[in-house]
Amino acid sequence: MSGTGDQFEDRAAEMLLAKGYTLLTRRFRSSGGEIDIIALDGQTLVFVEVKYRKSGHPENAVGSTKIARCAAAAEAYLRKTGEHRRPTRFDLVAITEDEVRHYQGAFRAP
Repeated sequence: MSGTGDQFEDRAAEMLLAKGYTLLTRRFRSSGGEIDIIALDGQTLVFVEVKYRKSGHPENAVGSTKIARCAAAAEAYLRKTGEHRRPTRFDLVAITEDEVRHYQGAFRAP
């Protein structure tokens, strides 16, 4: 499967919708970082990182720098929306040629 980052994010969004998530926004950018998808899972605000790799494990592409950037963007989103009282979670959607894997609570903000 070849494609663009947007196509892989579309695939992740479709999977989350099928699981009952409510999508709030996509490609949220702040000065500190970016979040691919922001959604609600019930009352929990979920910040979703989408990673694709043609071979290997996309999960390995989420290191401490990426986590810090996601956390900074999440904090910016919370400041912008005033949603600080809502429970939050960071999920990962890992996409390979053969499958899409969803990890709830894949990492925590530093």
